[in-house]
Amino acid sequence: MYRLFHIVQKEFIQIARNKAILPLMTVVPIVQLIVLTFAANNEVKNVQLAIVNHDQSTYARQLIQKIQVSDRFILVSTPRSSKEADALMQGGEVDIVLTIPPKFEKRFYQLKSGKIQLLVNAINGQQATVGASYLSSIIQSFNKEIRSDAAPQLFVQKVNPIPRIETTNSYWYNQDLDYKYFMAPGIMGELVTILVMLLTAMNIVREREIGTIEQINVTPIKKWQFILGKMIPFLIIGFVLLTIGLTAGKLIFDVPFRGNLGIIFAYCLVNLMAVLGLGLFISNLSNTQQQAMFTTFFFVIIFILMSGLFTPIESMPKWAQYLTIPNPIAHFVNVMRSVLLKGSGFSDVWFNFWVTGILAIIFNTLAVWSYRKVS
Repeated sequence: MYRLFHIVQKEFIQIARNKAILPLMTVVPIVQLIVLTFAANNEVKNVQLAIVNHDQSTYARQLIQKIQVSDRFILVSTPRSSKEADALMQGGEVDIVLTIPPKFEKRFYQLKSGKIQLLVNAINGQQATVGASYLSSIIQSFNKEIRSDAAPQLFVQKVNPIPRIETTNSYWYNQDLDYKYFMAPGIMGELVTILVMLLTAMNIVREREIGTIEQINVTPIKKWQFILGKMIPFLIIGFVLLTIGLTAGKLIFDVPFRGNLGIIFAYCLVNLMAVLGLGLFISNLSNTQQQAMFTTFFFVIIFILMSGLFTPIESMPKWAQYLTIPNPIAHFVNVMRSVLLKGSGFSDVWFNFWVTGILAIIFNTLAVWSYRKVS
């Protein structure tokens, strides 16, 4: 314990001398949390729309007005012909072209169906799908209004009306559908994991570059004591980062804290042990800080893209879902969202604890094994 204490003390002295770590622990997480939470938003808004109105009737104008009221669409242009609309689509100026055919209103009064054409730019699949769905919903709502106006005799109450299925929506855990509530907890877990892993990966290799590792190698310090002494300061840094993130998330975004924060900090301990072990393993195998940084970014990019932070894991192929199991960021994101938003208890997230604990054992064993204590 005496040797371990001095190793930890040495690490804190080195951290205090490094002027870049203090901003990384305070300013950078808050800025990234704010920017990413607002920027990483899957809500589809400001869809560029062009409307070709070949009818110029009252119904056509009412439909256009109903679309313009929605905050999802921006009416960019009203071309006179479909050829002009196609040119706008090919030029990337609009996302959707709505074409209202001639005799649109007249066909309704003749009790015939009216057809409307939607041309959707599907390069951005999500924007195309969601944007077209929004527009179709507006059109269907307008359809019910004008059907009762054009053919009221069809809507007379009958003696034995045909039964209908009615649905009632109830949004749990995020009643206002505020996307920031969904993103902020996940981004907190991601930032803590990435920053700690990056700092750790460059730790041992930095000592190797400046020559202090040789002085440690000639001491009677055991390999496990050296690795543990390297981990403890960054565990503390990780808890500080998580505390700053939770405080910023509550003050800035008013993220609900429905669950026990003790579960989050307990999982943070297990997760950081796994991440620190991986970071030290990378540092042991690297010869330069640049090499360690590139190797860390390789893992970080895969971890982020397959963490469920931006896209649901359930939507991934089966083989990709299996690859998310050894992903510490995926488990951290799930625990943060489950505990903060749903109020989940330990029994709900025990699988994340179990898998991450196994990862911690594997990564730290590799870190101790790969450390070459050569005097």
